[in-house]
Amino acid sequence: MPVLDQRLVPVFEEVLSRNPGEAEFHQAVREVLESLGPVVAKHPQYADSAVIRRLCEPERQIIFRVPWVTDGGEIEVNRGFRVEFSSTLGPYKGGLRFHPSVYLGIVKFLGFEQIFKNALTGLPIGGGKGGSDFDPKGRTDAEVMRFCQSFMTELYRHLGEYTDVPAGDIGVGGRELGYMFGQYKRITNRYESGTLTGKGLSWGGSQVRTEATGYGTVFFVDEMLRAAGSSIEGKKVVVSGSGNVAIYAIDKVHQLGGVVIACSDSSGYVVDEAGIDVELLKEIKNVRRGRISEYVELRGGNATFVADGSIWDVPCEIALPCATQNELTATGAAELIRNGCRIVAEGANMPTTPAAIKLFGEAQIQFAPAKAVNAGGVATSALEMQQNASRDSWSFEYTEDRLSNIMRGIHDRCLETADEYGSPGNYVAGANIAGFTRVADAMLALGVI
Repeated sequence: MPVLDQRLVPVFEEVLSRNPGEAEFHQAVREVLESLGPVVAKHPQYADSAVIRRLCEPERQIIFRVPWVTDGGEIEVNRGFRVEFSSTLGPYKGGLRFHPSVYLGIVKFLGFEQIFKNALTGLPIGGGKGGSDFDPKGRTDAEVMRFCQSFMTELYRHLGEYTDVPAGDIGVGGRELGYMFGQYKRITNRYESGTLTGKGLSWGGSQVRTEATGYGTVFFVDEMLRAAGSSIEGKKVVVSGSGNVAIYAIDKVHQLGGVVIACSDSSGYVVDEAGIDVELLKEIKNVRRGRISEYVELRGGNATFVADGSIWDVPCEIALPCATQNELTATGAAELIRNGCRIVAEGANMPTTPAAIKLFGEAQIQFAPAKAVNAGGVATSALEMQQNASRDSWSFEYTEDRLSNIMRGIHDRCLETADEYGSPGNYVAGANIAGFTRVADAMLALGVI
């Protein structure tokens, strides 16, 4: 584990003491602090003005109960969260996650990452995150609706296009956002399209928003390859997960001439050397709401399903972890290195453990962190906010072009910043420093708030 700059040790110790038991949040904070030694050496005002300490403490943390009634008449009680971390650059912006693993530490890690991710886009949005330990899997549409309505009955009072603008995340798609927006409109008696993003196209949504995180991930990887004088064409790629991020990462890899040979869900992974059939995957996951194992039966041919083992055992040139946090461990990293993988880019939020990142560095594998790679989703959410504010809508092609340019800008900003601070080619350092300095400079300009 890299040694922290001595000026940053007290900051991290304070984070540990103030936030006990929140391992993911500790991991996210330390990962950023490890990059900031050269920054505080060059700009001591960041440490002297407690900018870093202030950024590690959310502006607001909201925890609330969510009571709802099942189809059978049973009363369930879940817990809801919204951590409004930083509004320095604009209204809080970040998704809502519905998953049994959600607790305050997960939401804080995601919100902390969101500050710097949003800053990297260059757009005027702050950082926040939220969600619930509710699991939508196996629930009827009516049960999901009642939960979402109860969730929004509390959360609505904290939202607004100039205050806090949530989007979707794991477990929260168009269905859930529709139910929440409907309840928000009903309670407030206002049609404020800009209060939620990821909406349906017929009621204020943006083209490309569904595809944005996956597409953006691949746009970033394409820029990494261009910088090295190569391209995705002909490359073998492994993508973990099979949600929206994974599906549209697979889609864009295929559009650019690469071939994704494996993807996964919590039940196992499939290998299809002919290339994953994206339309079939969409059918299984988005229409049937089924398991990845169904892919083999429906696909036929030489596709195989593996219930045990790790998707990172599959040899590839590019690995895109697009499922969930800390899914790619040192064991998986060692296997990828052994099998000749050359690029790892995080489509999910913090999917790679510190030990795995260390191995990639030692093996000179190009590694790019989530706050840069998967910023396409929030960037397109900000574009949706622009369209809502102007009562406008843009074509798919125009919006995708905007997304592509934003991801190119993030990539170039990371490389230039890494170079400036003595870590050429280090995407982790470049992303952390570029995101941090943009927020920190604004905080200094606004005074102690």
